[in-house]
Amino acid sequence: MASLDLVGIRKSFGPVHILHDISIALNDGEFLVLVGPSGCGKSTLMNIIAGLEEPSDGHLRLNGKDITAVAPAERNISMVFQSYALYPNMTVAKNIEFPLEMRKVDKATRADRVKKVGELLQIGHLMDRKPRQLSGGQRQRVAIGRALAREPQLYLFDEPLSNLDAQLRLDMRTEIKKLHQRLNATIVYVTHDQIEAMTLATRIAVMKGGVLQQLGTPHEVYNRPANTFVASFMGSPRMNLLRMRVTDGHRGNLCIATTGSDEAEEIELPAALVPEGLRARVGGEVIAGLRAEAVGLADTTNAGTGTSASQCVVRARVQVVEPTGADTLVLLDLGGHDFTARLPPDVALLVGSAMHFSIDLSKIVFFDTASEMLIV
Repeated sequence: MASLDLVGIRKSFGPVHILHDISIALNDGEFLVLVGPSGCGKSTLMNIIAGLEEPSDGHLRLNGKDITAVAPAERNISMVFQSYALYPNMTVAKNIEFPLEMRKVDKATRADRVKKVGELLQIGHLMDRKPRQLSGGQRQRVAIGRALAREPQLYLFDEPLSNLDAQLRLDMRTEIKKLHQRLNATIVYVTHDQIEAMTLATRIAVMKGGVLQQLGTPHEVYNRPANTFVASFMGSPRMNLLRMRVTDGHRGNLCIATTGSDEAEEIELPAALVPEGLRARVGGEVIAGLRAEAVGLADTTNAGTGTSASQCVVRARVQVVEPTGADTLVLLDLGGHDFTARLPPDVALLVGSAMHFSIDLSKIVFFDTASEMLIV
C-alpha cells in the first residue's frame, strides 16, 4: 500500500474559496474518513486526490512521489463511487476485469484477480449476471471488487453507502471494515454520516467550510473535540454544551454554575480535574461540554454527596423521554438549559418530575466562549 501527504491544499473557483490550506499526512495502511456537513469541501478534496480536480495551491505526495500534476490514470489509485458506475451491458466478471484489460494486463492475470476478488467479497456465484439482476448491496460489492482487482496503492471511497437502505448500510459498513483489516489497505473515505466515520476510521478529518477542524482518532474526536462545532457534529445525541460561570472553590477546586436562569445549578470541580487553562477564566464564563452517557440516575439517599471524587449529583427536571430500545434518551432541564442523558432501556421516569442525576466530572471538557476552541 502507500502513504499519502496533502500539503497546503487550497481550491478556489474564481472568488469562491472551497478549500483552505488542508494538510494531512496519511500513513501506510490507515483508514482516513473525511466527514462534515454538505458543502464543507470533502468531495472536492477527494477529487483532488483522485486527480479529477487540480488544486489551486499546494501539492500531493503518494509514497513520497509528487503526484500533483500526474494524470488520474497514472496515479495508481482506485475510486468507488456512490452511484456504483457499473457497465450495464457487461457481466459482473467483465465489469471487474475491464479496467485491467484497459491497462493491458495479461489474460491469465486478469482471470486470477477476478477469481480472488470474487472469493474475497463472496460474489463468485454472481459472475455471469448483469448489474440489473443484482441488489444494491451486490452492486456495491462489484464496484468495490473492480477497485480491488487493480491492486492500487490507494483506495478512495466517495459516500459508497449513501444509496443503500439502513440495514444494508450497516451490513456493508461491517464488510468494508473487515476488508480493511484483511488487506491492511490505505483508504480515504468520504461520508456525511458521523456514525460511519466513528466505526470505520483509524483517523477522522472533520471539515467545515473548507477548513480542517480536527484530525484525530475516533476516540480523540469524540471525547476531546477541538471546538464546539466538532463537539456538536460528532456523536448522536450531540454533546451537551452549557454556558457556565467559573468561580473559586475550596482547596484549589473550581466551581462552575449554569447561567441565564434563577434556578442556577452549581458543580464543584476537584482540583485534579481542572484543566490548567480553566483557572485563567475564574470570574468569567466558559462553555462546558458533556456527553449524554456521562450522566446517570443518582441514588436519592446520597443526593448532593456524589459517589466518588470524580462524580457529583445535580437536580434536573425531566422534559422528554425517548426509548430507543438499546437505551433511553432523556431531555432534562438543568438550571434552565436543555441537557440530554443516556440511561438504561428499562428506566422508568415521569415527565415533569424533578430527579437527582449523577455526572462523571472526569468527562467534562471546556471551550472558550469567544473562540469556541477547547480549553486545555
